[in-house]
Amino acid sequence: MQKLAHSRLRPMNVLVGRGSRAEDKYRAIAGVPNLTPEVLAPGVPPTPAHDLIYHGGKTIPSLAYANLYVGGNAWSAGDVTSIDAALAGAMTEPTLNNVMAQYFTTMPVTRPQPSRKLPGAAPANFSQGDVEALVSNLMTSGQLGGFDYSSTVFNFLLPSGTILSDNPAPGGARRSASAAAGADDAVDSLHGLGGFHGSVVVGTNTLYYAVGVYSEQRADGTVNGIVAFDKPWKNVVATFYHELNEARTDPDVEQAIAGGPSTVLGWTSKQGEECGDFPVFEANPLALVFQEVPLTKGGTAPVQFMYSDFVHGPEGPVPAPRPPVATR
Repeated sequence: MQKLAHSRLRPMNVLVGRGSRAEDKYRAIAGVPNLTPEVLAPGVPPTPAHDLIYHGGKTIPSLAYANLYVGGNAWSAGDVTSIDAALAGAMTEPTLNNVMAQYFTTMPVTRPQPSRKLPGAAPANFSQGDVEALVSNLMTSGQLGGFDYSSTVFNFLLPSGTILSDNPAPGGARRSASAAAGADDAVDSLHGLGGFHGSVVVGTNTLYYAVGVYSEQRADGTVNGIVAFDKPWKNVVATFYHELNEARTDPDVEQAIAGGPSTVLGWTSKQGEECGDFPVFEANPLALVFQEVPLTKGGTAPVQFMYSDFVHGPEGPVPAPRPPVATR
């Protein structure tokens, strides 16, 4: 939960848009305790100051995930089919995993699990408190049985029209339109928030989750989420590709946010960025890092390029596996 004062640094676990209120909030309070950020001269393409550092925490080299469609009555069968297929293709694509291999001691693998719709209409608003309450309710009611919770991320996909906020209170509360931007304000998907990942302790189990908005330009011209592709479902795939890669390289970030030691973190930069963050901040236009990439098995998948220490910046598909980088 995000109970933070302005003076407290915290690592990032969110996907936020470049130049948005959400970016302003999270970059203002980002950072890893006991590490001093470097200053990078603007305009330098390689960004070694933002290289990821291993802090000693957990990673998930063999990841499982399940897509859970919130407001299942509002989802079209076509969108569900497209998202499930493209996300599975991206997460199991060798040329993309070759990039991520540098952050593991073995080649990372992903095991997509069957998806399902959660019954109900599309909620108007959905907060961090709501998603964490939903995780707990599904777990205690026996609807998340049969998973290895230590290596599974539950993806909560929000339907068209739902506004996502980072408010830690349940009830769908979101950022007030009149509120001044600041580190303690809740921000929402109308102001640059695309999604985030975290964890919830239910009984003796820690459950990992990710949540993302249906990023689209709405009929009134406003943008909900982060729009990078020509179809909203593609934006959804790119959002969860971002979140799943961050979850497997830094799954216990929530413990650090809650006040735990920096040693619970996996891979983050000195500025508190996870593997998907800096590429979004620096990409102008977004098409530099949001692209449809070819899949070895055929077809394409819309993804966001992840940060690579090997090239000191975002990197697209590579043909050969990368060895682990030094855990400095």
